[in-house]
Amino acid sequence: MFESLSQRLSATVNRLRGRGRLTEENIREALREVRIALLEADVALPVVQALIQRVKVRAVGQDVLKSLSPGQALVKVVSDELTAVMGTANSELNLAATPPAVVLMVGLQGAGKTTTVAKLARLLTERKKKKVMVVSCDVYRPAAIEQLRTLAGQVGVKFFPSEAGQDPVQIAKDAVAAARREVVDVLLVDTAGRLHVDEAMMAEIKALHAAITPIETLFVVDSMTGQDAATTAKAFSDALPLTGVVLTKTDGDARGGAALSVRYITGRPIKFLGAGEKTDALEPFHPDRVAQRILGMGDVLSLVEEVERKVDQEKAQKLAQKVMKGKRFDLEDMRDQLEQMNNMGGLAGLMDKLPGVSSLPESVKAKANDGEIKRMVAIIGSMTPRERRHPDLLNGSRRARVAKGSGTQPADVNRLLKQYMQMEKMMSKLSRGGGKGLLRQMSGALKGMGGMGGMGGLPPR
Repeated sequence: MFESLSQRLSATVNRLRGRGRLTEENIREALREVRIALLEADVALPVVQALIQRVKVRAVGQDVLKSLSPGQALVKVVSDELTAVMGTANSELNLAATPPAVVLMVGLQGAGKTTTVAKLARLLTERKKKKVMVVSCDVYRPAAIEQLRTLAGQVGVKFFPSEAGQDPVQIAKDAVAAARREVVDVLLVDTAGRLHVDEAMMAEIKALHAAITPIETLFVVDSMTGQDAATTAKAFSDALPLTGVVLTKTDGDARGGAALSVRYITGRPIKFLGAGEKTDALEPFHPDRVAQRILGMGDVLSLVEEVERKVDQEKAQKLAQKVMKGKRFDLEDMRDQLEQMNNMGGLAGLMDKLPGVSSLPESVKAKANDGEIKRMVAIIGSMTPRERRHPDLLNGSRRARVAKGSGTQPADVNRLLKQYMQMEKMMSKLSRGGGKGLLRQMSGALKGMGGMGGMGGLPPR
């Protein structure tokens, strides 16, 4: 998400960042490029105009022109205003209600409501430790009811049964009563969608809302619809007291116009971003972090949170102890590391959150594909347990057998073993010096690079 916008804005602000002095002409020229970048990203015109005006007022005032480093000050102004447009801070779900806290999910057909219900159920169960029940009021599509039943089983939450032909309002009332009896913390209500906004759909959703008085009413919208996402969200917010928005399919949206438009147009906060089909692919929306990603500064906080949540801490501890005891890092360990990386969204997911990645050439970013990780895992899986523990056994004939078994070429096996040897070498240095050997190596590398911009390398230990 935001790939094209990030590239354009990063290039613009980087040109200004190093300037010792900025003039109003410099700033006007930069803002013209920012405006074009936003419009190309399918950001709604009123949002573009408001954002540019706010940046301009601050940029030609005391904030930037009188600053000691005006280029960096302008970057901060753009970052602050992007954050303000998207809602300033993360807006959490309000679940402070007598159980069950009812959350109503609304939106057009195909936006991903049913999948989002399952994702949200998993998030509330795993991260908030809530007891969750889900129910489908989409009586027009029996497949939607079955889909939610299957997903509820996958994420381990209660499912309240419903059938085609039943009254949606009655289903919702019965589900609330069942959730109360079973002492459920949160009830997620999935509703029917339509191909477009129509009076019948709105009347049904209004009746549902009146019957169950949800504490949260979330509008689920496909981010790839761009400006239309904001327009549709406005139509729903006029008809219903929406409390928030969930943007789905953000992994397929390189522009990001919806994220920048929805909050401003509707006045309702974006609460979650959905990416992909997996049930763990839902994240709270943090406007400040997203603004940093747009400007190529990365999102290290989200990356740290993801590592803490998804990395198997027990395996990580065992590997650390093994290495510090001087035991050899083997291919089993390498496979564990690759699988952990896959769990965190693969190379593409990690790169998206690292600072400076937006400025990398496309040829470099193209190499960071998750197919490569899967190929490496398949190659290691094609080896015998003994070969994985003792990679030195892998002679030419064994490598050919491994390549054939994993559906790859011997050159792929050779490349993997070369990468393994580099990792193993790094781990052995870590064990020999108790960490100091690796630090010394890094210090030498930094000094060779001029101390990372005059830092003079790491201090001696």
